Amino acid sequence: MKRFKEFVAAILIISAVGALLYFMYQRGSTKTNRELADRIAQISPRGGPPETIDGLRKAIALYEDQIERNVREGAQTGVYWKILATRLADRNMHNDALSALERAIYFNSEDAFLYYLTGVSASFVAKSIVGFSANDVNERERYFNLSERAYLRALEIDITYTRPMYALGVLYVFELERPQDAITYLDRYLLIQTSDYQAMFVLARAHFMLENFTQAIDIYDRIINRTKNMSEKDEALNNRDYIQGIIYG
Repeated sequence: MKRFKEFVAAILIISAVGALLYFMYQRGSTKTNRELADRIAQISPRGGPPETIDGLRKAIALYEDQIERNVREGAQTGVYWKILATRLADRNMHNDALSALERAIYFNSEDAFLYYLTGVSASFVAKSIVGFSANDVNERERYFNLSERAYLRALEIDITYTRPMYALGVLYVFELERPQDAITYLDRYLLIQTSDYQAMFVLARAHFMLENFTQAIDIYDRIINRTKNMSEKDEALNNRDYIQGIIYG
């Protein structure tokens, strides 16, 4: 009779453990839950799930503590990679910066600044490729494409982030020769940064490339009337006069 009661108790414990494990699997049926059950089994001294409800709860608590530690350590590691990438970029070590940025993004894939800095470094690397080998043209294009994708990703994360807006304008005008795309982002940028005259120069150049001469002249007039920097004023005057010479001969 005693053995029978022990047998029944064991069956009840096994059923309870099985029910809990089944619940974990069914709650979304995710890979995370399966890994949790596997990890619980590994924690158990005999390589199987704990044999009591309390044992199972302790195993789950232990695993959750390990997860929290890993999350904290991972976050801190991501910060270190971000600092390293920033310092490398500041020293114009852009190839090394890209490697560090890849690691930083691994730990924090929703940091818009990391993608912006990736765009900056990729653009510098592309411009540093001067043609030592037959593959240089493809490599240059690859890095410019990386730069564009990184800036766009930064704006996906934060649509108000002005740095990648301006950077895209410069990239499209001076490197990729896509002035119409530049106008889209520079117009957005200047709605926020209304007194950035360097951005106005880039926007005017984009319109000039598209032979939108009237729009380009209007932008140069805006610079002439607003800036207190005589160098900017003189440059805008010269550019406006040049375009008027094209129009009127």
